[in-house]
Amino acid sequence: MTELRHRTVRTNGINLHVAEQGEGPVVLMLHGFPESWYSWRHQLPALAKAGYRAIAPDVRGYGRSDAPDAIEAYSMKELTADAVGLLDELDVETAVVVGHDWGAPMAWNSAVLYPERFRAVVGMSVPFSPRGPMPPTQLFKQVFKDNFFYILYFQEPGIAEAELEADVRRFLRLFAHSASAAGPDRALMPEKKKDAKFLDGMEDPEQLPAWLTEADLDFYTAEFERTGLRGGLNRYRNMDRDWEELPELADAKIQQPALFLAGDKDPVIRMSQPEGMKAHIPNLELPALLPNCGHWTQQEKPTEVNAALIAFLNGL
Repeated sequence: MTELRHRTVRTNGINLHVAEQGEGPVVLMLHGFPESWYSWRHQLPALAKAGYRAIAPDVRGYGRSDAPDAIEAYSMKELTADAVGLLDELDVETAVVVGHDWGAPMAWNSAVLYPERFRAVVGMSVPFSPRGPMPPTQLFKQVFKDNFFYILYFQEPGIAEAELEADVRRFLRLFAHSASAAGPDRALMPEKKKDAKFLDGMEDPEQLPAWLTEADLDFYTAEFERTGLRGGLNRYRNMDRDWEELPELADAKIQQPALFLAGDKDPVIRMSQPEGMKAHIPNLELPALLPNCGHWTQQEKPTEVNAALIAFLNGL
């Protein structure tokens, strides 16, 4: 088994930091918010041992990858272009794309927009959803009215950054706990008014969740203290732009083999209906939800995720 290696790749006008391990068919793994390549630390060696070349970039705006200033630089068109451009620069013809959290929509949409480059797709935590009837923030305002919703709170540049960057380690600790299996049922839809802040009322655990060590938290804290959170938050600020720029997603179907994994205690699943994906993804595997698992799927249940992922890959 080859060792973990790091490199910087120039693609789509930016530099992407990439961690990779193994040789064989390529598996491209895209992380979410607020994470990095490091969120795949348990999958990289497992996939390498199973005979795959696992590639985990820091998505633009994160870690050691470039973080452009412009909000529109974080649109779904740019992020999917980063993914396929990375394959180009690494001389990879086709890959299986895997995504968690915001990485899941990146993976689903990469499969839609570049079907010739991605031979299969795996989404974790966030189900595939086609383009809705109106811009997402309009819909959220109709649904949540005077109540707090984190995506709406993240829309105004600088507001969330000021709150979350004031104490990065505390933010990461609270959020990791809150959206994990040990967190409250309403972690992403708390009962507070829209003038509240993101961390208001969030539980501060006496100890870290079992799946997150102090060393893990040290790594994430150092990364975000260096980069700030603007790059990651800018992804949320492009949801309406994505709606305008990608009308073809309204009738999108994913024809490739597909797998969806999520925890039974993931707050995202409580807001969505994974079963509805089957109408848009004919070749979807939808196994039972991972028991006692929250939002941080591949970190909370690495053994189970690795087994499911490798079984899916071996079956292609």
